[in-house]
Amino acid sequence: MTRTLVQHHQQQVNAASTDPSKEAGERARDWAEIQERMLVPLYEAVYERLEVGPGTRLLGLGCGSGLALLIATARGAHVTGVDADRERVALARERLVHDSRPMAHTAPPAVPMAAASDAAGTFGGRAGARVLTGGATAVLEAERPAYDVITAFQPIGVADDDSDGLGPALAEAMPMADRGTPVVLAGWGPPERCATSAVLRVAGRLTERLRKGGGYRPPRRDDLEDVAARAGLKPDGSGRVSCPFGYAGMESALRGLLSTGAFDAAVRATDQSQVEKEITEALHPHVRRDGTVWMPNVFRYLIARTP
Repeated sequence: MTRTLVQHHQQQVNAASTDPSKEAGERARDWAEIQERMLVPLYEAVYERLEVGPGTRLLGLGCGSGLALLIATARGAHVTGVDADRERVALARERLVHDSRPMAHTAPPAVPMAAASDAAGTFGGRAGARVLTGGATAVLEAERPAYDVITAFQPIGVADDDSDGLGPALAEAMPMADRGTPVVLAGWGPPERCATSAVLRVAGRLTERLRKGGGYRPPRRDDLEDVAARAGLKPDGSGRVSCPFGYAGMESALRGLLSTGAFDAAVRATDQSQVEKEITEALHPHVRRDGTVWMPNVFRYLIARTP
């Protein structure tokens, strides 16, 4: 759905890779082990505000490797997640089935790639948790539930086309919710409040030669409201959450950032080594004395209601 520091459904793996399936699996694991946890404060703030708990039926669009779902199940919710990335779905299934802890900051266990291709695309996990490969219509093929909360936690707002897939995803999901159901959209906060903006500008600068979009552009104040309006949703509150990006070192930061898909177009425009070099340079101001990398960021969320 997005080229921000989150999963990018439509992006194919780096064309320069000699083994695309292996690279996709490695990127999914880097996302699950390094990058996904950066948005935990956002997940928790939204769940607290909406009082997600026992009895809540939650549908997560673009659920990635399932950390937001796991946090919801720890609160007692019954969750369903959908995602187009088979490798991340496999990790989400393993995480939800085997991780009995209330939080999942540690890496999920290894998952054979074949585990992502079962016929039904569902499994019985914690509190009946399910993760399906594909869009929300995959849920309709099995049943027609009424969800209490719908989340689209993939932040938008730093590329002209990073919300293109969100509208259709919402259109598929809305028939599965009653009138007035909260739908959560997420986006980047003001650039001056997001240290990672400087790193994202690397992608924009390197992709200019493609002249096909996908480069960085500053978040707009009404990005989330515009998406909600196009989907026919009625805004009903918003908030801001501090989500610092912290990494154990430069290598970890590079792996995490590259796992997001935000720099895929830049790799195509130049090459992997050039992109890594320029990201490293952009990260230098954020390296602390102990070698860790720390970038404070603010993310925004919008709660809208189904008509």
